[in-house]
Amino acid sequence: MTASSRVLLGGAAYVLGETELHHSRIKGLAERARALAMVPNAELWGWGNVRRTERTLQDLATEAGRACLTAAGVAPADVDALILCSTRFPGGPRTHGAFTDDILTGIGLTAATCTGITLNRCTNLLVGVGIAHALVAAGQHRRVLVVTTDRITDEGARMENFALFSDGAAACLVGTAAAGPLGDAHEIVACAHLQRPGTLDWSHEISPDLAREVNDRILTPLGMKTGDLDLVVHPNLYTPVVVLKERQAGFAPQQLFTDNITRIGHCFAADPLINLADLQTAGRLRAGGHHLLASSVPGARAAVLLRKPGAEDEPGDDERQPR
Repeated sequence: MTASSRVLLGGAAYVLGETELHHSRIKGLAERARALAMVPNAELWGWGNVRRTERTLQDLATEAGRACLTAAGVAPADVDALILCSTRFPGGPRTHGAFTDDILTGIGLTAATCTGITLNRCTNLLVGVGIAHALVAAGQHRRVLVVTTDRITDEGARMENFALFSDGAAACLVGTAAAGPLGDAHEIVACAHLQRPGTLDWSHEISPDLAREVNDRILTPLGMKTGDLDLVVHPNLYTPVVVLKERQAGFAPQQLFTDNITRIGHCFAADPLINLADLQTAGRLRAGGHHLLASSVPGARAAVLLRKPGAEDEPGDDERQPR
């Protein structure tokens, strides 16, 4: 594969709810913890702050999409597809057209068609990235903007037995190098999404077996093992939950990134992309290193393997020619 034919992910950006809220101020937290049989120990669980918004899903998605295109250095008119993810699209068929139109026009996407993804819960974003990768690799689209947007509408549901929820949105751009640079981009090496029918209901636990199957599907054809990865960039679930599940999936403690659990909590499907953007800003992603974006829900696991280009990826003279 030439450098120009590689599929890239760039412009990772996000927006969080405008109000920062300490966990002690979450409505009904103590009562909810008792109902969930959780010991009220903030340090144990990683309870910290969450972000709450009064803005609409459209507003969040629009801001995240614009920020992504700015970071990638790509004009809205040069994006030919939008994959829009949310755990809950409001309304129904009579309102979804206007909802989509608000986001397309808000971002300025005059040439993009939109596809919606919602049934994959907190794996929505990574499923969307996988679809974008396939569309670009097949030549059906040149640049695909992937946006996920979510917010809590019932404050009583901001706490669950696996996470404290924040409101927000995140976005990234997927395209080939031949279509032009995407800012400080990563190569998408491989994607995988597996489901286990009969275990998709919330009454089931997150399956480390399924995570190991995804690891095998992605890494084995490349001759890689989990220890070859610099980082696994996972959701911001409660600290003991995410550490246990990712350790059972085959990852070592030093491969995990847990800083954002107390900083912002769990922002639905956006967490891996939020964490990737923060790691990139902090200079913690090694050139030439591999990083696995991963997310699990009961009965499903999705992952995207990224590689941060190094000096050896500089194109030759023949690859610098315009196409």
